[in-house]
Amino acid sequence: MPMSNAQRQAAYRARHLHDVAAQGERLNVVLDASAKRMLERLAVCYGVTQRALLQGLLANAQHEALDRVEALPGLPRGADQYYDKQLPVTLKFVTA
Repeated sequence: MPMSNAQRQAAYRARHLHDVAAQGERLNVVLDASAKRMLERLAVCYGVTQRALLQGLLANAQHEALDRVEALPGLPRGADQYYDKQLPVTLKFVTA
């Protein structure tokens, strides 16, 4: 008996969830159309997948946030607090 669409989708998701050194996690998000097109164009521009582009952007943003947190006066455990999601301050979002 052939698999149903739901069964095929579940099998696909299970296979692809573990294709990243068994460390993958699923992310479901709805973006506005212009953000989706930006993601598509940037991925093509850099010759990478949309997933690789997002991972790179997030890694760069985290590096920037950690640099800013560690530079704040009076916050000796800034990086620890960042990783524990316990920062007493909120950084301003900057696009540059």
